[in-house]
Amino acid sequence: MTQPIDSADRRFLQQAVDLSRSRMRAGLGGPFGAVIVRNGQVIAEGWNEVTSSNDPTAHAEVVAIRRACLAVESFSLQGATIYSSCEPCPMCLASIYWARLDRLVFANSREQAADIGFDDALIYDEIAKPIGERLIPTFHTPTDDAADVFAEWDKKADKIRY
Repeated sequence: MTQPIDSADRRFLQQAVDLSRSRMRAGLGGPFGAVIVRNGQVIAEGWNEVTSSNDPTAHAEVVAIRRACLAVESFSLQGATIYSSCEPCPMCLASIYWARLDRLVFANSREQAADIGFDDALIYDEIAKPIGERLIPTFHTPTDDAADVFAEWDKKADKIRY
């Protein structure tokens, strides 16, 4: 079910777009910004910091999620919406799901991002392939010790499920 976009959504989306512009112009990274909002309040902002931090995972959405989780002292962002200046890449989309955000609102599409050199099609394609057919050689190498760690986790009484 699709929820309608209202004036508050448009305002927060514009904030993400403005953030993408200002941080890009400041030379901090690519043209991407994200804002996370819960109950009408901004919890955190993020912008692309890939080149300024030399961290290939420092995409706007991931940075915003990290900051929001620190701010609310939880790995769960249930009840929140993420506003992004662009449709999230596969890594960011997965992070949005892992963080349990309720909604995603974005401006530019992944096709528009590809037009300016940010093409995620390869990653989308690779995810769907069997392990042995991926471009990066990948080797499943099971060990008893690794299996033991999983067995220990499974029996752990005080684990926090996520």
